[in-house]
Order: sequence, then structure tokens, then C-alpha cells
Amino acid sequence: MDQLIPVSVLPNQSMTISLAVNGTILTLNLAFHYNSQGGFWVMDIADKSGNPIVTSVPLLTGVWPGANILAPYDYMQIGSAYLINQSGAVTDWPDDTNLGTGFCMVWSDN
Repeated sequence: MDQLIPVSVLPNQSMTISLAVNGTILTLNLAFHYNSQGGFWVMDIADKSGNPIVTSVPLLTGVWPGANILAPYDYMQIGSAYLINQSGAVTDWPDDTNLGTGFCMVWSDN
């Protein structure tokens, strides 16, 4: 089931979110950080107790089927995540002005 993640351009944003993944409810802590020097966003994923699962996942759109930014972590069964360019911008990643508006994040099953 595809689920929209409510991301925005707020710096150092974090959220606890319950997601339907692979037929179960998975509660994760997501943190998003903008690297102003590099000009890109990264995401950290932790379990509901705050224990890190994956850190510094770059938020890139990629090319299908490489668009799943969690593909290297498929064995962890935490789902798949896709960054979708809704704006038609020619870049493959959001900047500090368009995460959540020009680019959205969708979470789904593995």
C-alpha cells in the first residue's frame, strides 16, 4: 500500500510515523537533514525506541527501477521509499525550497 510521507523544507525535521508495510504496522522514527554545503537532503531511519536502522539515505529520485531509495536495505523488510518529482524540475533531488511541494515521498511494501 502506497503512503505519502509528510515531508517539508523545515531544517532538521523528524517524525514518528506508523506505516503499513508488508501486511503489518511498522512504527519508525524518520529524521530529515539538509546538507546546505552539498545541496541535498538525507534521511535517517530508527525504530520506535530510537535505535538507528539506516542513516544518511540520500533523497534522490533516480530512474525506475532504481528509484527505490531503500533498495539496498530490502532484507530489513522496512518497505520501499520513492522520491517523486512533481514539479518537472530538471534535477534528481530536492533543494532547500521544494521538499514536500515539488518533490514528495511515497512509502510502500518491499
